Amino acid sequence: MSEEILINVTPRETRVALVENGVLQEIFIERTARRGLVGNIYKGRVCRVLPGMQAAFVDIGLERAAFLHASDVVPRSPESNGNGAPVSAINELLREGQELTVQVVKDPLGTKGARLTTQITIPSRYLVLVPKVGNVGISQKIEDEAERIRLRDIIQLYIAEQDVGGYIARTAAEGASPEAIRSDMMFLRKLWGSIEERDAVTRPGSVVYEDLPLGVRVMRDLLDDQIEKIRIDSRETHQRLVEFAGRFMPDLQVQIEYYPGERPIFDLYAIEDEIQKALERKVQLKSGGYLIIDQTEAMTTVDVNTGGYVGHRNLEETIFKTNLEAAQAIARQLRLRNLGGIIIVDFIDMQQDEHKRQVLRAFEKCLDKDHSKTHITEVSTLGLVEMTRKRIRESLEHVLCEECPTCGGRASLKTPETVCYEIFREILREARQFDAQQLLVLASQEVVDLLLDEESDSLAELEAFIGKPIKYQVESLYTQEQYDVVPM
Repeated sequence: MSEEILINVTPRETRVALVENGVLQEIFIERTARRGLVGNIYKGRVCRVLPGMQAAFVDIGLERAAFLHASDVVPRSPESNGNGAPVSAINELLREGQELTVQVVKDPLGTKGARLTTQITIPSRYLVLVPKVGNVGISQKIEDEAERIRLRDIIQLYIAEQDVGGYIARTAAEGASPEAIRSDMMFLRKLWGSIEERDAVTRPGSVVYEDLPLGVRVMRDLLDDQIEKIRIDSRETHQRLVEFAGRFMPDLQVQIEYYPGERPIFDLYAIEDEIQKALERKVQLKSGGYLIIDQTEAMTTVDVNTGGYVGHRNLEETIFKTNLEAAQAIARQLRLRNLGGIIIVDFIDMQQDEHKRQVLRAFEKCLDKDHSKTHITEVSTLGLVEMTRKRIRESLEHVLCEECPTCGGRASLKTPETVCYEIFREILREARQFDAQQLLVLASQEVVDLLLDEESDSLAELEAFIGKPIKYQVESLYTQEQYDVVPM
């Protein structure tokens, strides 16, 4: 499997595309005016403590106060109860007006403020520093037990040289040399020292440390042996990434290329078209089947349909093949659209338990490539697959789109017929309330056309009933649902 990273840089926006075998899998977008906050460290001040929610709201200088749950105030320890809840209540841990250093773990989403923790973590290429905690952890994705023991031994050997805190070995640390790991530890030690110095002089409501910009962050988090090339269309960003790689990953420096072509870099793999498709509800499958993806505030639902696929053998085989293809497509769409939270997948009902098992295993295998943590359940009695995907940043739709001003986010409009009958009721209301000579109806072209055509008999009856003439005027700027009835 060949992977490439394409980085498109403009003065106000940076976009990063992860491409596998020529197909877009993930897209990351960061705008100068709205940079993500995850990983940033702030000096905050507690503005409200809510014992009933076991949480507090903290002012970190953003538009909305950020949310800090009791379980994120102190690291979970052996003294916690069985379900991981802290022993101390939130009002024993925090008080209003208290200053504390916090880190953003989830961007503000919709109407919710940022999610915070007091357990600071500082990532580098191979390690994550957890200040003031002495534990050593190894990424669960490193499955080789001998490699896990080797990494643990290396970290514990060098951890004695400093008393900054504990470390977690990232997936990228697999196979890394002891020198590279020690270099990472020294870098993190210096970085944490500078953060502590700045924290001591920073006022509440201010940022203490900002995470790296998107281009460099992708290098740190995504670059591995499977990435064949990183192409950047900005000479300045290219130079910055080369310097970053030279310091932290010199063996991968040769994979970074400057792209000088006149053709836009995202046109190499039709990425602009793929982004456009990722904003649509319907996803077409190669077989002729399709998915319908609906994103709501509570959850995301995915419905699988056979569509035009009729199969070659029997109905059960057709359904099984469609579901297998859908499993792969859904896993890609979750990454591409950056969908998080609760996700319900409605596969087409299968009769054979073996088919259900194979579809579920295929789905799990496709989700293994996902960089976000996922948890998937068995097929429910209703034939649904329930899963969660860790939500850290806004989805692609929320980054690129806003609520439709016409429908108000309902994704549907009242029909012209419905609006006509509303106008009839409003005419009666206005005729009884005002002593007018005539009434003027202002509405959209579709509604006026319907009034003067199919509903003309009803209008004639209404005019006779109220004893007043009714005039009509098309307002080109009115939406289909907008209208006014004006007494004259």
